[in-house]
Amino acid sequence: MHDLTGFQRDLLYVIAGKDEPHGLAIKEELESYYEKEIHHGRLYPNLDTLVDKGLVDKGQRDRRTNYYVLTDRGRREIEARREWEQNHLEETASISA
Repeated sequence: MHDLTGFQRDLLYVIAGKDEPHGLAIKEELESYYEKEIHHGRLYPNLDTLVDKGLVDKGQRDRRTNYYVLTDRGRREIEARREWEQNHLEETASISA
């Protein structure tokens, strides 16, 4: 997960939170979060990168619509990232107390 961009991590989180989302659903979720338009030229190459890294599987609903799901590795990477973040948040809380 350390070699992903912030945008790619956000893609993983959106995919994890939805049931087999298609690209447009992912795009809409990210546009809501970022409060700006996400262009297809940014979205789909980054999704393909996650597929190439083995973090996401891409399936096909019909000839025009792909869906995305986390792989087991993708779920493990998210869990490891959560643990890493939690450890650092606990350290920060103990320093400020």
